[in-house]
Amino acid sequence: MTISVAIPGSSLSDESLKSARTRKASVMARACAIFGVDTIYVYAEGRDKETEADVDFLVTMLRYMETPQFLRKHLFPKVNSLKFAGVMLPLRIPSHTTITDPKLLKKGDVREGMIVYGKGGRFADIGIGRLLPYHGRAQPGKRVTMIVRETAPALTVSEISRDEVKQYWGYAVKRRASLQSLLSQWDGDILITSRRGRSITDKGILRIGNSKNLLAVFGSPSRDVHDIMGGSMKGRIKDAPTINFFPDQQTATVRLEEAVMGVLSIIHASAYVAGRA
Repeated sequence: MTISVAIPGSSLSDESLKSARTRKASVMARACAIFGVDTIYVYAEGRDKETEADVDFLVTMLRYMETPQFLRKHLFPKVNSLKFAGVMLPLRIPSHTTITDPKLLKKGDVREGMIVYGKGGRFADIGIGRLLPYHGRAQPGKRVTMIVRETAPALTVSEISRDEVKQYWGYAVKRRASLQSLLSQWDGDILITSRRGRSITDKGILRIGNSKNLLAVFGSPSRDVHDIMGGSMKGRIKDAPTINFFPDQQTATVRLEEAVMGVLSIIHASAYVAGRA
């Protein structure tokens, strides 16, 4: 079963300082990585410039977090939104390997890489201090997933698809114009997280036994999913279970980053019980 999450572009709106907004984004990224989230969808709640700026900022933060450190210099030029990147909590997922000595690489090892121009053609930068010849189809500037084919007499690598990687390799980040457009096109099961929903303790409320693709939808720090959707909660969206994952909470609010961590932990545990992990 693959698990994805949908969060609004205004997810960081309850933080006024850019450093705090950056750290909050990293906490949500960590939660998604811990529980092997496949895709993080960032949806807009309007079409004004402020809304677009919020979406841009959050998408940049999440993508930066997922990118291996040695590739960030290629993909993220110095921009103001990354001013406080130093406060981010590292993901430490398998794709963020710290091995830089080519002598330590083994046949079958998988690495993220970047295709670059070099003297004599195209090369792959896989973070080992030197470039390797590349003979695939990807053009310079493209990030690729690569596997070590041989280590002797020469170190050689080739491109593979993410589907061929057997371990968790990180999440994708995709933006959507609205929550309505995302939900109406979703091919899989949907669950809405809301304080207005039925308690997670209700028997049979969390039904994931047959799920292949599950999307957990979160509201913003100031608006519930139902408020964001307005009168658009209809059809299969209206029929999606709305669940309160924090019944009898003893705090006035549950912060979004706390909700993401809590909801994913419950889904993950339930998937194991159902044999769907």
